[in-house]
Amino acid sequence: MSKDAVNTAVAATPEPAAQTPADAGDAGYSKDLKARHVNMIAIGGAIGTGLFLGAGGRLHSAGPALALAYLVCGVFAFFVVRALGELVLYRPSSGSFVSYAREFLGEKGAYVAGWMYFLNWSTTGIADITAIALYTHYWSLFTDIPQWLLALAALAVVLAVNLISVKIFGEMEFWFAIVKVATLVAFMLIGVFLLATRHEVGGTTPGLSVITDNGGLLPHGAMPVVLVMQGVIFAYAALELVGVAAGETAEPEKVVPRAVNSIMWRVGLFYCGSVLLLALLLPGSVYSGDESPFVTVLSKIGVPAAGDVMNLVVLTAAMSSLNSGLYSTGRILRSMATAGSAPKFTARMNRSQVPYGGILLTCAVCVLGVGLNYLVPSKAFEIVLNVASLGIISTWVIIMVCHLVFVRRARAGLLSRPGFRLPGSPVTEIATITFLLACLGLMADDPEVGRKTLLLVPLIAVALVAGWFAVRRRVNHTDDQDLAQATK
Repeated sequence: MSKDAVNTAVAATPEPAAQTPADAGDAGYSKDLKARHVNMIAIGGAIGTGLFLGAGGRLHSAGPALALAYLVCGVFAFFVVRALGELVLYRPSSGSFVSYAREFLGEKGAYVAGWMYFLNWSTTGIADITAIALYTHYWSLFTDIPQWLLALAALAVVLAVNLISVKIFGEMEFWFAIVKVATLVAFMLIGVFLLATRHEVGGTTPGLSVITDNGGLLPHGAMPVVLVMQGVIFAYAALELVGVAAGETAEPEKVVPRAVNSIMWRVGLFYCGSVLLLALLLPGSVYSGDESPFVTVLSKIGVPAAGDVMNLVVLTAAMSSLNSGLYSTGRILRSMATAGSAPKFTARMNRSQVPYGGILLTCAVCVLGVGLNYLVPSKAFEIVLNVASLGIISTWVIIMVCHLVFVRRARAGLLSRPGFRLPGSPVTEIATITFLLACLGLMADDPEVGRKTLLLVPLIAVALVAGWFAVRRRVNHTDDQDLAQATK
C-alpha cells in the first residue's frame, strides 16, 4: 500500500471520541457545582441514617463483627462507584447510569434503569419525610403537630431549595455533610479518649475485654452477620450521586477521581472505625434499634442533651437524603424524557436551569407518602424502605453490567478507556453483581418484611413491561444491530 493510501485510510478512520454519543438530556444545565460540593455530596452519600440510627440494632443482633460487614459491603460499594467514575470520565452526563445504559444496553436497559432508580428515590423520599416527622416529634414542642403535617412541611422546604438552583442544592448538601462529619469526628475523639483513659461507660470499662467477655466477635454466631449484610448494603445507597453531580461541574476529570477515591477511606474511617469504637465501649446487647448507638454511649457517660444533639444530626441526615433524591431523580427523568421513555413534562427546565418537571413528579409520589403517614403512621417507614431496597440493588447491578459492556467495547477497539479505571475487570464486576444479588436473596430469610418485599418483584416486572409497551412507539431506539455487533 502506498504512503498516500495509508494516510487516506488513517484520515478516514474515526477517532474513538467521535463515536461517543451525546445525551440530549444533558443540554441546558449550568456547571455551578464546585469541587467542594461534589466532594461533600460523596461524603453525604456515604454517611446517613444507616449509620447514625441503624447501627444500634445491627450491633445488637450481629455483635462486633458488624464492623467487618460494613467493610465488606463498603468494598463492593466502592467498586460500583469506581466503575461509575470511569464511565463519567469517558463521557460526563447528568443522566449518569441511565445515559450509559442507553449507550451500552439500548433503550430498554435505560428504561429499566431509570424507572427502578425512580422507584428507589421516590420511596426513599417517603421514608425520609416519615423519618423527619418522627425525629421532630422527639421534641415536646412538636408532639402535638400531626405526623403527616410535619412530613408535608419538610417536603415543601426541600422542594423549594431544589427548584431555586443547583448551586443552592450544592450548598445545602455541603453544610449537611459538614454537620454529619463534624458529629462523627467529635464522637470518635470522645471514644478514643474514653478508651485511652479507660473511663467507665455505664459501669463498663472500655477495651478489648468488652468484646472478649461478651461472646467475642460473633456472640450469636456467623449467620446474624451474614443476614445483616442485606441491611448494611442499603446504608451505602446514594454513593452513585457522584455520577449524577458530575454532569453539572465544570471539571469532572479533576473532581470525580478525587471524590471517588476518597470514598474508600471515608468508609473505613467513619463506618468501620465508629462501629469498632462502639463495640469497644459497650457490649452489643446494650445497643438497640430504637435509639442511636451514639446517644446510648453519650448518655451513659452523662453528656447533657446527647439525645437532642444526635436527634438533630439524624434529622439533618434525613433532610440530606430527601434533598439528594429530588436532585438526582430530576436529572435522571429528564434524560429519559428526551429519549421518550418518561413523561414529556419531566424534560422541562426553569430559568435557573433546574429540571423542575422530574422533581415535581418525585414530589407527587412523596405526597402519597404524606397520605401514608396519615393512614398508617406507625408502619409507613418500614413499608417504603424495603421497596426502596429493590431499586438500589437493581441500579448498582445495571451500573456494573454497563461497565462490563463498556470494557468489552474498549477491548474491541470501539472506544477508549480513560486512565481512571476500575481494577480487575471483568472479575470485579461479576463478583460485585453476585454479591448484590446474594444480598437480595437474603431478604427471603426475613419472614416479616423481606419475603413480602420479594413478592413485589413480579408485580414491578409486570408494571415495567406494561409501561414499556405504552411508551415504546415514541422511544428513540438505539440501533439494535449496531448494539449487537458492539457487544460480541
